[in-house]
Amino acid sequence: MIKGLAHIADVAAFLREEPELYVVYDENVAGVAGAVADALRKIPGQAGNDGSAGHLRGSIGLKTSEERKTLETVQGLCRRLLEAGASRNAFLLAVGGGITTDITGFAAAIYKRGIRYANLPTTLLAQVDAAIGGKTGVNMDGYKNMLGAFRMPEYTFLCAEVLQTLPPREYRAGLAEMLKTFLIGDAEAYEAALKGVTPTLISKAAQIKADIVNEDPQEHGIRAKLNLGHTFGHAIEHEAQKRGDDIHHGEAVAMGMILAARLSERIGLAQKGLEKKLRADFEAVGLPTECPYPLENLAAAMAVDKKAAEGRVKWILIEAPGKVVIRERTVKETMDDLR
Repeated sequence: MIKGLAHIADVAAFLREEPELYVVYDENVAGVAGAVADALRKIPGQAGNDGSAGHLRGSIGLKTSEERKTLETVQGLCRRLLEAGASRNAFLLAVGGGITTDITGFAAAIYKRGIRYANLPTTLLAQVDAAIGGKTGVNMDGYKNMLGAFRMPEYTFLCAEVLQTLPPREYRAGLAEMLKTFLIGDAEAYEAALKGVTPTLISKAAQIKADIVNEDPQEHGIRAKLNLGHTFGHAIEHEAQKRGDDIHHGEAVAMGMILAARLSERIGLAQKGLEKKLRADFEAVGLPTECPYPLENLAAAMAVDKKAAEGRVKWILIEAPGKVVIRERTVKETMDDLR
């Protein structure tokens, strides 16, 4: 359930009835986690005798990066919950970006066979995409989200105030995911987002994703459309990690959408000019558009993409802004069409 709340105090008030609350936070946003604890202390009847935040049993900080997004990190979080005495009634509040919400959600899925959790995403990317939908997971051997589980959060809180200090690069990466969502389902909102992000557009993007997820929770059909740009994008991230290059997930998705548009044109699905338009749109808002690696270098990673089955991959292609389709193709077929 998406909760569009304006302030952290509202989040604390909403969770005031949870008897066993643990905050799991990215250490880069420790201030937000601290603000949640302070807000809990201000709720009548919630402060403990020792000055603690009443039902808040503990706060657990994580050092986050794609390299630390591993099964070992999830095990470490579960171990800390066990040491803290967390029971099956425990409720986790993930405070951070997509890595934090993925790790926390995965831990919630497996700790004592499953406990409840909620997300307070602190990046634009997480607010419009990563923290919505219940896909949790970690990386393995450099491949994105190879281990994971579907575990729906009880709530995803959208708080505009936590985005106020977001670095410009992180903001643009989130914009890439927002544009992706609107390319899937709302051409008018896509054009509006190019002119500036607003709380209304954030909520609209989040709701589009939530509606698709509700229709297809475990990605047996329509939910696959949300992977627009991601098959190429994950392969770009894999290559970047091998080389030690710094490419953000949202940046890789932007490049992936350009490649998807090119493929759509090459096979006659989209009218000529789609790639040129998207390239101009993305560059105008500061997003990268040119994949820095030879396509052949991406082929192996795409072949083992977690969405691949029996040698075929579900490619999300664009007919026009606001309308995408799913096409099953081999990696070789796609590489041949893109050459």
